[in-house]
Amino acid sequence: MKAVVYSIKSFEKEYLAKANQKKHDITLISNPLGIDTVGFAQGKDAVIVFTNDDVSAPVIKKLKKLGVKYIATRSVGTDHIDCETATAVDIKIANVPSYSPQSIAEHAIALMMALNRKIFIAIQQSKELSFKLDGLQGFTMYGKTVGLIGFGQIAQFLARILNGFGCNVLVYDPYCKIYPDHVKRVELSELYKQSNIISLNAALTDETKDMINAESISQMRKDVMLINTSRGALINTKDLVAALKKGRIASFGADVYESEKNLSFEDDQLGEDKEKSLRLLTDLPNVVVTPHQAFLTTEALQDIAAQTIKNLDLWQLGQCTGDACACTTVCEENLKNRESLDDSTVDILF
Repeated sequence: MKAVVYSIKSFEKEYLAKANQKKHDITLISNPLGIDTVGFAQGKDAVIVFTNDDVSAPVIKKLKKLGVKYIATRSVGTDHIDCETATAVDIKIANVPSYSPQSIAEHAIALMMALNRKIFIAIQQSKELSFKLDGLQGFTMYGKTVGLIGFGQIAQFLARILNGFGCNVLVYDPYCKIYPDHVKRVELSELYKQSNIISLNAALTDETKDMINAESISQMRKDVMLINTSRGALINTKDLVAALKKGRIASFGADVYESEKNLSFEDDQLGEDKEKSLRLLTDLPNVVVTPHQAFLTTEALQDIAAQTIKNLDLWQLGQCTGDACACTTVCEENLKNRESLDDSTVDILF
């Protein structure tokens, strides 16, 4: 199968090459996919994209005219892809259902601890040969209540780590049917009310977009720490900044940002409006923002590359990609597989 990989980064290349073993004819380009770069897909069977690529309806229709039959994304989320248009024009879609969820869970913990113990402030002061302790007071994690919004694989591993700290873990997930004994299922309003720390682990949908806003923040504790390693658009940035400035939220840590499309993984200058919005956050001493790096571990890169090549392998054989299928019309075989995995997947992770 012939494929072109858009938005390739140097750290990905060796993992893709090792997973591919020269089975597929793959072209690697650093350009993001968009209406101006779609021509690189000429003569290809598949395009392989990432979260900052433009896989909107106009681009998909152009891909179809170029003969592309498949779109594989090197991510769990598919909100950057117009899946309905792709399905309508008979282009198959696949994602990476899971890749080292431990990596993202551990990064969420790193953000919590960096904020709690004022690590970045302490580092900056020590570089200036200042070792004063004023302003560096944190709190013990033991006994604190942490609320997890969403309880997929990442949140499940996060809960286990938090249990190790001695935290009480609350969970809100309207789609989860089975919960382990070490977490407590609650309604969202109760999670807001009780949690010292809230971690966002939900997918971005029409229902979850801007779910953290002035109204939801008003239900939270005034000393709450908010962590987001999921999707930036889960949070209304304007409302978040206002709450941080008023002391309505104690601290905020994120690996994602609401307007990060075409910004992540790059060191180019941002547009004026986006830079201003982002600086409103990063200039605050109680905020830590990392550049969408939670996935960036050896294990995660291996998982992503392996699943991406597996998707190409299955497509070449004329088969559905199973749990990785992201088409809006899922084949009957895939539906059966997902139904049979619903309970067993939860048991294994717990």
